[in-house]
Amino acid sequence: MTRVTLFREGERIYGCRAEGHSGWGEEGEDIVCAAVSVLTTTCVNALESVCGVKPRIAEYSEEKGILAFTLPEITEAEDERAQILMKALKQGLEDVAGEFPKNVKLSINEGRR
Repeated sequence: MTRVTLFREGERIYGCRAEGHSGWGEEGEDIVCAAVSVLTTTCVNALESVCGVKPRIAEYSEEKGILAFTLPEITEAEDERAQILMKALKQGLEDVAGEFPKNVKLSINEGRR
């Protein structure tokens, strides 16, 4: 099962950790793992290329299926743009977890970093 945790303070999402393989299909053919990977990787890349915010990668392992990142200290204007992507990530993950509840568990941790 893929476990994804979003880290939030109030309405502000400031980080994400995705870990594990979903078990939906064989490695290389698992559409659920691919969906989570595309969502998280695109969010990280777009934060930098679209918003000009370089997220802090806390942990990454393709072999273990781990990607963990947080937003750095940023201006209010940068955060406003970044939140659009972070909320789009949340929506996409909710959609995947809703379609594949046996393969993806999404949780939200509330609190300060």
